[in-house]
Amino acid sequence: MTAEKHRNIVILGGGSWGTALAILLHGKGHRVTIWELVVERAAAMRKHRENREMLPGIHIDESILITPDIEKAKRGNNVVVFAVPSHGLRGTAELLTPLLRGDEIIVIATKGIEESTLKRMSEVIEEVTGIDVNHIIVLVGPSHAEEVSRQVPTTVVAACRSEANAREVQHMFMTPRFRVYTNPDVIGVEVGVALKNVIAIAAGMCDGLGYGDNTKGALLTRGLAEMTRLGVKMGARQETFSGLAGIGDLITTCISRHSRNRFVGEQIGRGKKLDEVLSSMIMVAEGVRTTRSAVGLADRYKVAMPIASEVYQILFEDKPVEQAIRDLMLRAPKAEIWW
Repeated sequence: MTAEKHRNIVILGGGSWGTALAILLHGKGHRVTIWELVVERAAAMRKHRENREMLPGIHIDESILITPDIEKAKRGNNVVVFAVPSHGLRGTAELLTPLLRGDEIIVIATKGIEESTLKRMSEVIEEVTGIDVNHIIVLVGPSHAEEVSRQVPTTVVAACRSEANAREVQHMFMTPRFRVYTNPDVIGVEVGVALKNVIAIAAGMCDGLGYGDNTKGALLTRGLAEMTRLGVKMGARQETFSGLAGIGDLITTCISRHSRNRFVGEQIGRGKKLDEVLSSMIMVAEGVRTTRSAVGLADRYKVAMPIASEVYQILFEDKPVEQAIRDLMLRAPKAEIWW
């Protein structure tokens, strides 16, 4: 690794992931600020030095500034980390843009596809801020905030067209418990970490129905094929889906007790309605919105995505889960094509 270089970093979003990344970066000696839009939540985090709502029991050091004032948060910080939900990314970027000098490093730790435009997160940031794409780095992978905050060994990917800037972020975040690889395939990385949430909802449905390992193994394998098929059509590299942003994040999200997307699917598999499940949750399950986007992208690129299509019909058209599974199983027989 290169010699340590301490940076001034602002984390946009005081949720579980933003909090976990702030603690990680502070531990490396960086000067860290958390911007949290909700005034009451920011005040509670400052008072208790803990995100009791989303990451209870994890201490936030006194030297980490927490503020709902984005101008104050950005001041003096030359690295910006987006850790807001995907549906809040554009609005946050619009708030930030007047404060940018143009030489910042932008790190996107948000997973998803914008529902209204079908744009990837880096495309949204580039469009809104005008920042050079070579200064936009996507930092994602199999990484639950609950585990990262407890220093459970974790590995992610820093994806950027600029190898130098990807390496810069790699060294910025890397610790003995948080390993970072670089990857130039921004499209593949963003598509992989977004679409795996759709498959995770399906995995949860199988759990809710009490299905076993055979079903889960088949679902993950064919789900990965769908993700790869669409990603390649969009310009991604096939091999990216065999990496951390593909199969790595897919496995983690489909089996983890921390996975909000798997939880949503499990509750639906047990007979609950989507609105009922979502109203009971504090944090966002990105896969619900991404399911709409996945179906939209599949239509745009003329790609067959039968699992995503069935998840869509279950979530938004009240199709019974068992009927969807039957329809998947009884599709026309064919040879196995991995992607």
